[in-house]
Amino acid sequence: MNQPAPDSTYIGRFAPSPTGPLHIGSLLTAVASYADAKAHGGQWLVRMEDLDPPREMAGAADRILETLQHFGLHWDGDVLYQSRRQARYQSTVQQLLDQGLAYYCTCSRAQIQARSGSNTYPGTCRGCSIPPLKPHAIRLQVKDADIHFEDALQGPLHCNLQQQGGDFVIQRKDHLYAYHLAVVLDDADQGITHIVRGSDLLESTFAHWHLQTVLSLPHPHYAHLPVIVNADGQKLSKQTHAEPIPLAAPAPYLMYCLQTLGQQPPATLNGASAHSILQWACEHWQLERVPPARYLPQQQIR
Repeated sequence: MNQPAPDSTYIGRFAPSPTGPLHIGSLLTAVASYADAKAHGGQWLVRMEDLDPPREMAGAADRILETLQHFGLHWDGDVLYQSRRQARYQSTVQQLLDQGLAYYCTCSRAQIQARSGSNTYPGTCRGCSIPPLKPHAIRLQVKDADIHFEDALQGPLHCNLQQQGGDFVIQRKDHLYAYHLAVVLDDADQGITHIVRGSDLLESTFAHWHLQTVLSLPHPHYAHLPVIVNADGQKLSKQTHAEPIPLAAPAPYLMYCLQTLGQQPPATLNGASAHSILQWACEHWQLERVPPARYLPQQQIR
């Protein structure tokens, strides 16, 4: 068995959005990030990405935490809530504006589409340093250059942000802070060293890498897992009517996650306690066994 050496500096995290209860796709990410952290002798933090109140479900955050505990996924330290970090986000937005790295933008999606023929922002409002009277977002400038990073599962990756999306929003027109800004600051402030998450966030990583560079923040190690999709090829979510994970019997769901992640748990663990299954997972975890695919079809849980 090829076990990584214990690393007390390893800090991983699981960061769900409270838009609904946990489903099997989000549990898969939780199990993988937990096992990878504990296999390295590291910490596993939980962050609640409650950044977008209109999309959130009342009580979902507490239910997510209850599910994690019931499945033996016990986190280290206190849960971090993005909704309590508004001042941190605002000070960074102002810093970027003051440095001339960000600017105000009044463009609508329709205007962007009309001007560029795509969703790539053409830089129409670049140089706008005075807040307009009409509704506006705040965008971060990007460079016309490739960003390169090595993903532990997907291999070497590169992207030119200016060509693939253009300057991106860090504060929305409704004054809510953008995911890209919040996640980069949260990861840095929590000392996150390793990020294990779904491949649906792979493209976002280039924006995160750029923002980390601009703010002189460290770049974590990334591993993007395959995302479970339904029969229609859609990512499991509240919008695609993904079924919540029941609390009654953790074993089949944990075994499903480990099998999907290529870890080959022994049949003797069928029906075992959540603690026993996760203990085995952490002792035998090998990230290189995880399929490097971006997407995997959902299989029946037995």
